[in-house]
Amino acid sequence: MEYKDFFYQAAIYLLAAVLAVPLAKRLGFGSVLGYLIAGIIIGPFVLGTVGNTESIMHFAEFGVTLMLFLIGLELRPAALWRLRSQIFGLGLIQVLATTLAFTGVFILLDFSFVSSFAIGMIFSLSSTAIVLQIFTEKGWNRSPVGEATLSVLLFQDLAIIPILAILPLLGYQVLIEDPHTLTAKLSGWHQALFTIGVIAALIIAGRFLLRPLFRFIANSNLREIFTAASLLVVIASALVMQALGLSAALGTFLAGAVLAESEYRHELEADIEPFKGLLLGIFFISVGANINFSLIYHNPILILKIVTLLLVFKAMILFAVAKVFKINTQNSLLFSLTLAQGGEFCFVLLSFAAGIKIFSNETAALLIAAVAISMLLTPLMIIFYEKVLAPYFVRSQKDTDFDNIEQQKSTVVMAGFGRFGQIIGRLLIANKIKTTVLDLDAEAIAILRQFGFKVYYGDASRMDLLEIAGIKNASLFIIAIDDSEKALEIAKQVRKHYPDLKILARVHGRTQAYDFLKNDFNHVYRETFDSSLAMGLDALQSLGFDQEQAERMVKLFKEHDEASLAHLSKLYNRPGQPDQAYINEARKSRKNLEDAMMADREKHSS
Repeated sequence: MEYKDFFYQAAIYLLAAVLAVPLAKRLGFGSVLGYLIAGIIIGPFVLGTVGNTESIMHFAEFGVTLMLFLIGLELRPAALWRLRSQIFGLGLIQVLATTLAFTGVFILLDFSFVSSFAIGMIFSLSSTAIVLQIFTEKGWNRSPVGEATLSVLLFQDLAIIPILAILPLLGYQVLIEDPHTLTAKLSGWHQALFTIGVIAALIIAGRFLLRPLFRFIANSNLREIFTAASLLVVIASALVMQALGLSAALGTFLAGAVLAESEYRHELEADIEPFKGLLLGIFFISVGANINFSLIYHNPILILKIVTLLLVFKAMILFAVAKVFKINTQNSLLFSLTLAQGGEFCFVLLSFAAGIKIFSNETAALLIAAVAISMLLTPLMIIFYEKVLAPYFVRSQKDTDFDNIEQQKSTVVMAGFGRFGQIIGRLLIANKIKTTVLDLDAEAIAILRQFGFKVYYGDASRMDLLEIAGIKNASLFIIAIDDSEKALEIAKQVRKHYPDLKILARVHGRTQAYDFLKNDFNHVYRETFDSSLAMGLDALQSLGFDQEQAERMVKLFKEHDEASLAHLSKLYNRPGQPDQAYINEARKSRKNLEDAMMADREKHSS
């Protein structure tokens, strides 16, 4: 009977996702809102086709930890260090300001100081799962506002630890400390030292033990074992943090960050991504199914007031904090709208606070319903931003913000106008080809405009700017920015929205070209390749080759190199340490080139 119930519930969840999510995306609502609506429909207060949603939500929360692991893989230690001021500056001030502000507001609403302070701390948290899923779908992760938002979410995850420590001190019921944690019997400063030591050991193990382990597993050529090892790393790091009484999500994030510079980063991403996406989807469905519509029906005005207070007041605080950190107005609005909702940990903390008598169970139920509704409304607020606010700001921003780009009907849209892009742009403009250029170097743009170039200050990773730049009607999109990783993200985002648009991309060198070719971007241009061939041509002539022979050798080399690039890209999947199959093929390719050169010389010498 249990097996039947499990398969029945699994079928309902999957059927709801399969039907609701594509429909929601087709209507422009995004996948998160589709999952939430699916949960509402199958939940106990509409169709009532699923039960025990709370236990399913706990299982699906593993999707959040997988997401943090993938984020860690994207954030190399150098990038994490670069964001330290935002994590411990912007994040800290956001949590403190929101906590204090909500404490004051709930005191004015006749709550006790203890209850108000607890609610303030809990309401300072936002939904990591919803926000990061939306930012990933929109391609905003690598944008400045994406980095600021990620920094705040990371600090919020860290803040859960002291919040869990403070709440029992506010409660009227003494809790027995969990005896199963490794630090349960240690004094305060011993706990801190032990925790730091374990985290340091986790980092060292990640750097010096995991790489040899993955290399050993990879040599077995069993994909499913590599996948199992990837999941084992995530689960083990989560268990270590839980054993210390810390956040499991923090442990998986650290594990991902440690492995961010390893040669197995891309393989790990590919293995974890499907599990993360499915579990997050189930998590969002569970949130929708847990919205208590009966409680909302009997207390509509009160819950509406709490939801409005949470979203509007929190957004105002977030906007003010963003402006303190000199984030421009448009990005401050996006930052505040995406983080205004309550988070998934609010459910846990509100129930925990009610259990230790900080406030009543009835109050906790009302607050939980308000948090769930705020999460449901977040995708709608993002749609409002994209459809109403973003176009307005793109038209009105000046100087320090993105330029006012009038709706363009360009033949070509180009991202980047540095030393590489300028040559292409000059060639196109000289031939009267209408080209709109976006670049993020404000000083360079000011100089280029003095020479008559039409270059706009704008981030090409933002689809709203690209659409206003005319990409919808363009025949060609050229990516000439210096950051190869960001260039690939932009290319993927553009292809997602405009699959028939031809894309030409600049990359640094051979290994970056492999990444593009693997994603079926075949028009890739290595920035030094042709100039190196030009110098090689001069070198051959200086060494006694006549001009015709030198040009023939260069042409033969170019044809062979481009063919081998396409072939070797299929084998190159471990940056920093190519496997033996790749090395063997590369040697074979070099030998074939030498034989072809020798055959050509013999042919033309006879």
